[in-house]
Amino acid sequence: MGPGELAWVIRAGDCRGAAEPGTSSRALRPPIPPVSFLFLLLLAAPGARAAGYETCPRVQPNMLNVHLVAHTHDDVGWLKTVDQYFYGTRNNIQHAGVQYILDSVISSLLAEPTRRFIYVEIAFFSRWWHQQTNETQEAVRNLVRQGRLEFANGGWVMNDEAATHYGAIVDQMTLGLRFLEDAFGNDGRPRVAWHIDPFGHSREQASLFAQMGFDGFFLGRIDYQDKLLRWKNLEMEQVWRASTSLTPPTADLFTGVLPNNYNPPERLCWDVLCKDKPIVEDARSPEYNAKALVNYFLNQATEQGWHYRTNHTVMTMGSDFQYENANMWFKNLDKLIRLVNEQQQANGSRVNVLYSTPACYLWELNKANLTWSVKDDDFFPYADGAHMFWTGYFSSRPALKRYERLSYNFLQVCNQLEALAGPAANVGPYGTGASAPLNEAMAVLQHHDAVSGTSKQHVADDYARQLAEGWGPCEVLLRNALARLSGSKEDFSFCRELNISICPPSQTLKKFQVTVYNPLGRKVNKTVRLPVQDGNFLVKDSSGRIVLSDVVIHPSFDLEDHREELLFFASLPALGFNTFSVTQTSGKIPRSRFPQPSSRNSGTHTLAIENKYIRATFDRDTGFLREIMNKDQKLLLPVSQAFFWYNASTGDSESSQGSGAYIFRPKQEEPFPVSRWAQTRLVKTALVQEVYQNFSAWCSQVVRLYQGQRYLELEWTVGPIPVGDAWGKEVISRFDTPLDTKGQFYTDSNGREILMRRRNYRPTWNLNQTEPVAGNYYPVNSRIYITDGKTQLTVLTDRSQGGSSLKDGSLELMVHRKLLIDDFRGVEEPLREDWSGAWVRGRHLLLLDRNRQAAAGHRLLAEKEVLAPQVVLAPGGGALYRPGATPRKQFSGLNRELPPSVRLLTLARWGPETLLLRLEHQFATGEDSGRNLSSPVTLDLKDLFSTFTITHLQETTLVANQLRASAFRLKWTPATGPAPALPAPVLDPAAITLQPMEIRTFVASVQWKEDS
Repeated sequence: MGPGELAWVIRAGDCRGAAEPGTSSRALRPPIPPVSFLFLLLLAAPGARAAGYETCPRVQPNMLNVHLVAHTHDDVGWLKTVDQYFYGTRNNIQHAGVQYILDSVISSLLAEPTRRFIYVEIAFFSRWWHQQTNETQEAVRNLVRQGRLEFANGGWVMNDEAATHYGAIVDQMTLGLRFLEDAFGNDGRPRVAWHIDPFGHSREQASLFAQMGFDGFFLGRIDYQDKLLRWKNLEMEQVWRASTSLTPPTADLFTGVLPNNYNPPERLCWDVLCKDKPIVEDARSPEYNAKALVNYFLNQATEQGWHYRTNHTVMTMGSDFQYENANMWFKNLDKLIRLVNEQQQANGSRVNVLYSTPACYLWELNKANLTWSVKDDDFFPYADGAHMFWTGYFSSRPALKRYERLSYNFLQVCNQLEALAGPAANVGPYGTGASAPLNEAMAVLQHHDAVSGTSKQHVADDYARQLAEGWGPCEVLLRNALARLSGSKEDFSFCRELNISICPPSQTLKKFQVTVYNPLGRKVNKTVRLPVQDGNFLVKDSSGRIVLSDVVIHPSFDLEDHREELLFFASLPALGFNTFSVTQTSGKIPRSRFPQPSSRNSGTHTLAIENKYIRATFDRDTGFLREIMNKDQKLLLPVSQAFFWYNASTGDSESSQGSGAYIFRPKQEEPFPVSRWAQTRLVKTALVQEVYQNFSAWCSQVVRLYQGQRYLELEWTVGPIPVGDAWGKEVISRFDTPLDTKGQFYTDSNGREILMRRRNYRPTWNLNQTEPVAGNYYPVNSRIYITDGKTQLTVLTDRSQGGSSLKDGSLELMVHRKLLIDDFRGVEEPLREDWSGAWVRGRHLLLLDRNRQAAAGHRLLAEKEVLAPQVVLAPGGGALYRPGATPRKQFSGLNRELPPSVRLLTLARWGPETLLLRLEHQFATGEDSGRNLSSPVTLDLKDLFSTFTITHLQETTLVANQLRASAFRLKWTPATGPAPALPAPVLDPAAITLQPMEIRTFVASVQWKEDS
């Protein structure tokens, strides 16, 4: 380990002097007065006023005010599962029990009216809240009303910012903030976003927070080089301009970097988990240390104050799962505050210390009325040392990342059908259905140790369990809704394992029906692919017309063990479904549909697949992709694609740091090829052309081109990764072209706006690049592309991955990792995934376009990928939903399609007779693509939906916890000049206008139509 690296090796908490695992704190607690007594004390406390900035403590205008923020950081799963953390079980892994933390904190707040505390993770708080008596709940409401218990952030979790999709971020924040609104009203609404532990920060996250109505944003972790420069230049706080499309200050957000991540200063950690000495005031005691600690604190505060621009500074007093014995912390903080402030009178000290909160600290910064520098990039990648880039987690646990993305897709389908079918979706012929369990499970998955892949294995398994259990009630809801909307009670079934060609109904039934629901607000065509038994099949659409179909062989190099798949094209209405009938007919599959082996020595005969729009050519000698042609745009680009792997470092003479769940550190810059050639087989039918590539026993791929498809699909299968040679491996798919990209490439930010990246460069400081591979990796949530200004090559992903362009004309995506050591960030186990997650299948979608036309392709395809149609099977012949009902095999929830630039982001039940509706403009400024797609667009909502009528419409902030017309945010002065106040748009349901990248949120009162 190199010099200066020791302080950075703990992932979270960094709690100096932490106790040994399993140490109990309960024996150290003093007797706690009963809540009833403390409640009476609370009612007698002075200054009980409405919550908000007006409840903040008084400060000293001519002094350095040190705001002490008492807090706990409670991971919603990490080393222990969510339940293990809440209940305090498995303390042999980590001593942590959230229910006891909240019990203890509330008692300590009630005991002394000057104390303040903040809480963040609503997944835990809501569970604790529902277990409390009415008396305790009322006492907590009063604490919130007084501003002494403040909620920061307020999401269900503190979400990751690299591997999360913006739609899922909005959903989890909405869930947490709605709980606070229901429990505490406006008193509980957080004013400040608080992301103290995520491992890098995205620009889109800041934009979303601004649109949610937050006044400020505080960060814990930023790159060590960036932080040192900010510390020196007094730029720890500034305005983040988080969108290039939204008019300032819509996406402007005041952002502050905390001085010590989120930990207390050294020697000042007074938790049962710490080993620092308490304050001893008795001068007769040999343990007396009060004077020394006060002087130490004054020196720390003064030094810290020099690096911030106002006469206010903040200290975080707490860390991971602290305050289980809150009295230890508060008793020492009480003493510290009293003793330090006594120095003002005794020795003329100019330091004033006080209990505070992030919101109260922010309020003082705002009142300073300064002009602040402006940031318009992001905080990726994050490194906490010279060879310690946290870019591995962009790709860790790819199976879990895919399951999370699939679950987001399924949740949106569930939400939409619940809204379209009304109450009949919740209680119907199939039982009680609900979207809430999956909504909560998805919210948990956004936690920065969940979808990030940075938990222990048994915790990752528990995250998957929560998702699986959430799917069940949604499946019941879908059955009820489809029966209601189709007029027929079918034996609906869902094939959760289609990705591995398992679907019992299609594989066992001679006749069945396929209902395909489209969650997009525009018509789409979907290629349905179902595993079947031997034979031919006849497919008919909802009107009885024969649909072109075919049976092809599942990609396999063992013809004795082949599996067949039925393919047919489904034309789907906007926000609706089409039902197809499938009947097996006699006859065997023609041999022409079997994959034909392709010889490496077959002369000059070209190996290629093509349709009307795309032609892909493969090298006969290597079997690798060689060239792509966009026939429509008359573009031809040499493209070589293959798989490689980086040998994961286990440490070297420069640093002991190795690759792990968080850290990516390859042993050398050049990766090893999985193979220098691929065995290939070719299939060509009327519907699809495919090249099956086998690179090794653990790596294969199908390159696929459907009829009418404008992109190339690459379906890769990787794993189990062999490590018998004692080398951890990090596997990439790499695309090499001759494009002159000048060191630049582009990645999306949480699936939304696009950021330009440059190799070995950071926009706001001169980078000392110590890891040429890992230090150039960025999160790719949905797409990455390269361009020479004329031609653009875009790769869309089906999950979050890490990606880069390490050479001009090249781009790569990490698809899987298997590592043999831990990276010393707290997990204490290597990322092996020997069982679940060992074998991963995924898809990359490759687009070749002229630069000016590219946005239309990747924007609309990304929308279609994240909200893919849902396939539901049934034997057919079900009973009528109700007597006299007319069955229908086609349905649309819209009376007219949405324009291509508009996405229906949210359609969900909000109350018994209300729906939550979000509409977004999904194109950025300058992405017209020759089709006017970046222009403002106006919609008429009055009769847009077919199953309900909107009787009243209210516009809200993004998370629906404030009316937009009355929402207020603090105003800041950026160095670019003051931004004009933007009036709230006039709300006319007949004319809802969306600007580029704008999201508008509505709560709609509705009346469902009986004949829908």
